[in-house]
Amino acid sequence: MDPLTSTVASGLRARLEALDMLANNVANASTAGFKKDGEFYGIFRGELDSGADTDMPVIEKNWTDFSQGTLQTTGGALDFALSGPGWFTVNSPGGGTMYTRNGNFHVNSTGAVTTQEGYPVRLAGGAPLKIQPGAPVSVAADGSLTQSGAPLGRLNVVEFAAGELTRNGASFFRPANAATTGKPAPGTEVLQGKLENANVSAPEAAVRLVGLTRTFESLQRALQIGSEMNRKSIEELAKV
Repeated sequence: MDPLTSTVASGLRARLEALDMLANNVANASTAGFKKDGEFYGIFRGELDSGADTDMPVIEKNWTDFSQGTLQTTGGALDFALSGPGWFTVNSPGGGTMYTRNGNFHVNSTGAVTTQEGYPVRLAGGAPLKIQPGAPVSVAADGSLTQSGAPLGRLNVVEFAAGELTRNGASFFRPANAATTGKPAPGTEVLQGKLENANVSAPEAAVRLVGLTRTFESLQRALQIGSEMNRKSIEELAKV
């Protein structure tokens, strides 16, 4: 493969990966607590079969924008939003721990409060949150819960330093290091009857989509031109 074709092909692959990430962002624009992904581009210097060096654009790594989305009033008694850097703690199916900003909780037949996926919501101290179905529940700004005047415990809301969390599904995250458990988030306020919207801007995503599409089309044309040049070169050599 010649340097031009190799570089263009690498650019096409990088833009395809970027389009996949953008599509995932748009698909989750209505998912409460969703955090959009982006990409860092880099240049990889490689050696072709011919021995020539070429610089190839690649996506070095993905990054997640953890900025807070807008808070929407729902009025739901088990809809909780976080104002600040904290995360709700939930139990994953395998017995581990995951963290989410999606506070659209539900109560099952046993009285356990869970996420939409059925993951139990955890209180400070590690116990799962349980309530009496049908009775009103109130939450204070620090996450302390009461039902019919009786205390239920406090939601386990913790925060992490930059780079400590990695995505594990649409609105769930795990620590990159399994030993990391987060620390208390005193600067985070729990709000009842609200949900945090995804931090995806539809107009921004549309502009980004147009830009990526145009770049992809330009690279496709460059690849076609390169292929045509190679074909003509082979034809000229054949004449000789």
